[in-house]
Amino acid sequence: MKIIEKYHLSPADIDRIVEMAWEDRTPFEAIEAQFGLKEQEVVELMRSQMKKSSWKHWRKRVNCRKTKHLRKKIEPVGRFRCSRQKAISHNKIT
Repeated sequence: MKIIEKYHLSPADIDRIVEMAWEDRTPFEAIEAQFGLKEQEVVELMRSQMKKSSWKHWRKRVNCRKTKHLRKKIEPVGRFRCSRQKAISHNKIT
């Protein structure tokens, strides 16, 4: 719980971080940009918030996943959004 105290995270923030970390396409860099938590801190937060079996499943899944790390992607992007977002939401930001 040191992470929660260090960053003064609300229950809503914790829920959002867990949700973002659980999503396959949300990179750790997006969580860091929004909440200031580095990858290792996200891992610690996930460990404290999840059952042991769920945490092991999540950790195994994201450990080598290219979409969770911008530096491992072939073409890193400047923004954290799906490539289909503009078509879906008519977002004019490019």
